[in-house]
Amino acid sequence: MKITLITVGKIKEKYWKDGIAEYSKRLQKYCKLEVLEVPDEKTPDQASEAVENKIREKEGERILRLIREDSYVIALAIEGYKLSSEELSKKINSLGISGCSHICFVIGGSIGLSETVLKRADYSLSFSDMTFPHQMMRVILLEQIYRSYRIIHNQPYHK
Repeated sequence: MKITLITVGKIKEKYWKDGIAEYSKRLQKYCKLEVLEVPDEKTPDQASEAVENKIREKEGERILRLIREDSYVIALAIEGYKLSSEELSKKINSLGISGCSHICFVIGGSIGLSETVLKRADYSLSFSDMTFPHQMMRVILLEQIYRSYRIIHNQPYHK
């Protein structure tokens, strides 16, 4: 299985880079992992809804260029379905069993994902009703993917 994370913006802080590197290393024995970044657009303070929509669309165009046609796309969106770790592991496992060889997770920038990206997604996943920094979401998502593979393989993982 190939897992791709498409994310908006760069990671600057060493502690986020370290967390991403740790879970990327752990995932090597379960899947082929790829993390792709697209540049973020600067959002002016107190931007109007129209300006924010233009920014989301620009970022969305960059994201869509990286999504392969045969990918199963899971967009991280606050309005998405909330799953337990066990449910996420079942989803990943069932996709693999059904012949899906590539899952693409998409994490938007600070103002979220464009409608075009959300329409392209096969599934929307929410981790919470709360908002998290996109840098933190990368680490949280990678940890949950790793946890999913541990569950799929009936391997212990602290609860």
